[in-house]
Amino acid sequence: MARIVLGVGGGIAAYKAVYLLRVLTAKGHFVTPILTDSATRFVGSTTFSALASEAAKVSLFEDSDSIPHTHLGRAADLICIAPATADLIFKLANGAADDLLTATVMASKAQVVLAPAMHEEMWENFAVQRNIKTLSDAGYFIVPPSSGSLAAGDTGMGRMAEPDVISDFVSCALAEGKKSLLGRKVLVSAGGTQEPIDPVRYIGNRSSGKQGRAFAKVAACFGAEVVLVTSTPAPEFPGVKRVFVSSAEEMSKSMHLEREGADIVIMAAAVSDFRVANVSTSKIKREGRERMTLELVANGDILTSLTSSKSGECIYVGFAAETDSLEENLEKKLRAKGVDIIVGNDVTRPGAGFDSDTNSVTVLTKSGDRLSLELVSKEMVAVKVLAMAHRMLEGF
Repeated sequence: MARIVLGVGGGIAAYKAVYLLRVLTAKGHFVTPILTDSATRFVGSTTFSALASEAAKVSLFEDSDSIPHTHLGRAADLICIAPATADLIFKLANGAADDLLTATVMASKAQVVLAPAMHEEMWENFAVQRNIKTLSDAGYFIVPPSSGSLAAGDTGMGRMAEPDVISDFVSCALAEGKKSLLGRKVLVSAGGTQEPIDPVRYIGNRSSGKQGRAFAKVAACFGAEVVLVTSTPAPEFPGVKRVFVSSAEEMSKSMHLEREGADIVIMAAAVSDFRVANVSTSKIKREGRERMTLELVANGDILTSLTSSKSGECIYVGFAAETDSLEENLEKKLRAKGVDIIVGNDVTRPGAGFDSDTNSVTVLTKSGDRLSLELVSKEMVAVKVLAMAHRMLEGF
């Protein structure tokens, strides 16, 4: 459980902060809301007080505590500001402390997560972008706004991210061992490929793509430019470019194309080892058949083809889903595939198999490091592995 200050700025998106408060408290966090005076023109402090861990705060001078900002700032593990208006962003970037919220930020060493919300013209204004860069460079986690409905019936870029997305950024900001990936490009593959038999059937596997999507999400929260090449559905997430593929051949082409400029390549997809030699152009009928034989031919190894042609300073991460002799197989694949890091899991273990929200993994590096994670979230696997990759990048 973390102690979180939830700052609420004065914008129409302030109503969504109520839902964010619910999400954060449902995760077990102790949340103290601080509303700016402008925020109270859109939402009432009573609503936040009723749902928060303690009563909402509004003023520097509202109770007997002569220095509430100092006490709140020191106690906080994290400060999340949603919505962050253009005015609030300006104040934070320039060190202003003229109300309880900005004074609390100035009086705290806690990580800050900022979720901007404003009209498109304001978001694109050079001064706002300059201030956002200042805060980002200072280590703030910036939750990029999305395009959608705005106030007064307008649409465009500037809509505050949804509460679940902001909550993901909060979780990453609180993660032990987190590393900034600002200015880095991360390429991730996810899901199991589908090798066609005919127009309606295919050979596939049970991979859900959850671990790959967790890597993409966490890398984006840490500030990276992320490309996710996936064969399974992937919801939109700020900072993640999605490339949808189906077969191993399509995935290979996309991975080679998107690798340009990548600092970290994570091959989390479960690529089919074989494909059908002769794909039927029409549906194969069952009538008159007691059995059917398919001739399979080997697919190319995407990861090996990437590492064999690698150039520049890039870290390659491979995955291995095994059913026995996990560490022995990991050692072999670490050498054979030419990767810097190999991550393996025994998919027969409860809570570590396909479509699970948790994972138990063993991680080996080419330098001899070893890490074991037991039944942690797939996001936590991503945090730890990305931190290892970050250290390797720093060593170049």
